[in-house]
Amino acid sequence: MANTEQVERVAQAGSGASAGSAEIGVIGGSGFYSFLDDVTEIQVDTPYGPPSDSLFLGEIAGRRVAFLPRHGRGHHLPPHRINYRANLWALRSVGARQVLAPCAVGGLRPEYGPGTLLVPDQLVDRTQSRAQTYFDGLPRPDGTVPNVVHVSLADPYCPVGRKAALEAARGRDWEPVDGGTLVVIEGPRFSTRAESLWYRGQGWSVIGMTGHPEAILARELELCYTSLTLVTDLDAGAETGEGVSHEEVLQVFAANVDRLRGVLFDAVAALPPADAPRDCLCAKALGGMDPGFALP
Repeated sequence: MANTEQVERVAQAGSGASAGSAEIGVIGGSGFYSFLDDVTEIQVDTPYGPPSDSLFLGEIAGRRVAFLPRHGRGHHLPPHRINYRANLWALRSVGARQVLAPCAVGGLRPEYGPGTLLVPDQLVDRTQSRAQTYFDGLPRPDGTVPNVVHVSLADPYCPVGRKAALEAARGRDWEPVDGGTLVVIEGPRFSTRAESLWYRGQGWSVIGMTGHPEAILARELELCYTSLTLVTDLDAGAETGEGVSHEEVLQVFAANVDRLRGVLFDAVAALPPADAPRDCLCAKALGGMDPGFALP
């Protein structure tokens, strides 16, 4: 575990470059960074308010990584109240251009039972109230107004990041599911059986509450974004018991967190170095269009 005395708290008012930087961002729980030595805690301000928590900067396999607890370190933020825009902005502001985003999901097919690792290649949005774009036409605190920009999300995940995640899992003898559709619901409640059966009937693979709008916001900031989904339960329509419970999700996630962390860290090591050219579409999402504000 990280020695708390080694964690430095630094107030940040802008880019974060003066106190620390990172090339890779990881959005996940404290279990992914808490055992590292020499962790630097950085508070980052954004035009969209504060992110879920401080950024925690550390090093893995010689790579500088910024960890961000999606729900806050005390897991006090429900999925629909996370400040997703601030979170992605904060990661880019410290230099991250590639983002790995593990999350717990329910399986929509019987073969995707607890302990399955699925690296999705498609996304369906079923949320209702989340701010999911930087191009909302509203003035920002600095007076700039975003231009009208339409970004393609035909393929929402970075192919380079997906390849690194899949190879990392196989290297840990954890055969992943290569591809599938993650459907994201508003939460914080779980699905009814009818909803779950409908999602399954659409051919979708897993269901969660936090994978959107992260993917689209990352794309609007020209970040490479990769989701790693850990199945913690069979969703309500895929079983005949009492349905999923919060306790069940926590238990299965805790039982697999060390395994997932190993895959995550191997994926970090396998990502292209910061000085390598980014040839994926993620890096060219704006296509030279003027967003109406400066990217961090």
